Amino acid sequence: MRRFLIWAVLLSLLASAGCAGGQITQTATLTPVVNLPPTGIPDPRETGRAFLDAWKAEDYSAMYALLTSISQDAISQEEFSEHYQGIAQEAALKSLNYEILSSLTNPDTAQVGYRVFFESALAGDFRSDTLMNLSLENGQWRVQWDDTLVMPQLKGSNYLSMVRQGYAPARANIYDRNGHALAAQVDAVAVGLNPDDIDPAQADLLFAQLSELTGMTPETIQSLYADFPAGQGWYLPLGEFSIDAIAERYDVLSGLSGVSLEPYKARYYFDGGIAPHLLGYIGAIPAEEAEDYQRLGYAADERVGLAGLEKWGEQYLTGGRGGALYVRNSQGQPVTKLAEAEPQPSQSVYTTIDKDFQAVAQEAMSGFRGAIVVLERDTGRVLAMVSSPGFNPNAFEPANSNSQSLLAELENPDQPLLNRATQGLYPLGSVFKIITMAAAIESGLYTPDSTYYCDTTFKELPGTTLYDWTYDYGFGASGQLDLIGGLIRSCNPWFYHIGLDFYNQGMTTTLATMARNFGLGQLTGIEGVGEAAGQVAEMNEPIDATNTAIGQGALQVTPLQVARFIAAIGNGGTFYQPQVIERVASLDGAPVYEFKPKIQGKLPLKPETLQAIQEALTGVVSSTKPRGTAYHIFTGLDIPVAGKTGTAQTGISAPHAWFAGYTDAQRPDKPDIAVAVVVENAGEGSVYAAPIFRRIVELYFQGTPGKLYDWETTYNVTRTPSENIPSTPVP
Repeated sequence: MRRFLIWAVLLSLLASAGCAGGQITQTATLTPVVNLPPTGIPDPRETGRAFLDAWKAEDYSAMYALLTSISQDAISQEEFSEHYQGIAQEAALKSLNYEILSSLTNPDTAQVGYRVFFESALAGDFRSDTLMNLSLENGQWRVQWDDTLVMPQLKGSNYLSMVRQGYAPARANIYDRNGHALAAQVDAVAVGLNPDDIDPAQADLLFAQLSELTGMTPETIQSLYADFPAGQGWYLPLGEFSIDAIAERYDVLSGLSGVSLEPYKARYYFDGGIAPHLLGYIGAIPAEEAEDYQRLGYAADERVGLAGLEKWGEQYLTGGRGGALYVRNSQGQPVTKLAEAEPQPSQSVYTTIDKDFQAVAQEAMSGFRGAIVVLERDTGRVLAMVSSPGFNPNAFEPANSNSQSLLAELENPDQPLLNRATQGLYPLGSVFKIITMAAAIESGLYTPDSTYYCDTTFKELPGTTLYDWTYDYGFGASGQLDLIGGLIRSCNPWFYHIGLDFYNQGMTTTLATMARNFGLGQLTGIEGVGEAAGQVAEMNEPIDATNTAIGQGALQVTPLQVARFIAAIGNGGTFYQPQVIERVASLDGAPVYEFKPKIQGKLPLKPETLQAIQEALTGVVSSTKPRGTAYHIFTGLDIPVAGKTGTAQTGISAPHAWFAGYTDAQRPDKPDIAVAVVVENAGEGSVYAAPIFRRIVELYFQGTPGKLYDWETTYNVTRTPSENIPSTPVP
């Protein structure tokens, strides 16, 4: 007993000495003392570990269950939990760990000495040595609770108090790969029109100035409010502009009636949102997350990233907050300073996209619902990511006088906030035939030279007739085709036959396995952007086999998944993780993270299989053998490309149009790219998706478009997309 008391006093003195006068920086080494309990009595260290493990996991109910009955009588479970939660919040506690230092046991009492390591988001790291008293109840050790179980300084009425060090660091910018700002804290101006107040004598000058500022023609601006009832005080938002962008015409515009110019200072997204689904936006801390952010040292009124890279990069963009953590007595006087840390500067995020290329890629999809993903074929860099319709992230800034109008636009059945590039799920249509061809050759049942007569109908399913895409257009049978020709011609019966053959031979998982080997039905691992895994179809019935083989049925994929596997085909079989972060750098430019290609695996294909697929994809767009489903779209293009059209039936509306392909220019100044395009409920893949693919290739390699869409009158000036479109039938 005397040894027990001496050790308890010694440990308490050491703890007090280490804590006195400031941050806990004990240097004394405590030699563990273990007094093993008599035979038949549990080891109190096990109860100590259980209590501390529960604290570490913030499982306060489990901690409470280990208290003595007297302790539980003194404090309710709710009060106990609130007490520990309050300590964690005040200390901005990110995590804690512990180590057991000692154990001493008497017949019915025990003590466990332990050291706790605290990590505070504001004050940094510190530690504390303390003691846990235990009593034996019904043959089990129970913890005698008091505040010193947290740290010995919290005895009596002492409490923790955090003092924040100055203001939070300014939120850092998000840039494109070339250092052009995409999101920044700037002075901006919300511009709009009050049509009832326009002075007719000033109208020409007003519309000319607004046209120069916004890029819209005067006629377009007037058409936006043409249906507004006169005299109703309608307001038309025209956009938000940095003070630099509007400076040269600000004085002229401010002198014209009808125009509204409202300056504000806030997080600003340039050009109405470049890659808005990628960048995301900031906003007030959600109520359900308030405690989590408080634990990270945030003040209740701060704004945080709520989506996209703004959310992913929160830890970099906001920097490190600073604070000093004190123990104070009941009079509020400081007893000791436990830890202190200075604020750390924020760090900028540089994306892999090119601002100008992203902007024109967004224009290339204008007027449609759908998505475009452009990857650097041989590295996995995301060079452009388009989801249409888009949205203006400036809508989420309350200081922006246009915000209410912009937020109203988000109440749209087309779901503008949905990132169709990574979260949109679609049947793949005939692009999936690439995977079916790969499975066919790798199975050993077929070779690239295997032939099949491609008729307009398929009657191998008893009692069922399926059709080739040529049937509806009266083109007649495509005739005898080898497997490469079958993909070039996108012959449905050829691939129906392969799928049914697999099923009949009991190879019901062959297509699903190959699809998963191509990365479908799983996340790509892209950082900073939410994504969906999709699903791979299984063969439960013969009709499932035929549907799956042409990319229909239950198959669901994202455009990002398709871009990743088409890049792997183009680069020789390597899967690269898609990445959108080029680097993260401090204010002095020193990088804390830099892009490096990340190999995720290889296509499980023999070289001859991959070569056959590449030959087929080249044939799809080749004008030298004009039987491919997209050859007419690519005439005159001097950039070598390969790819596959797809027309995915939805069963409820017009089909989704697909094109997925890659370039093989091998230019030192422009790395080759892989592109996936999907246009929702538009029609045939070659009519809609393939022209958009071509536009992307032209914009990337040439900087300007080279061929009008069939639905354009001039570049980026469109007719109604559904009007005057050639009905070239392709799957």
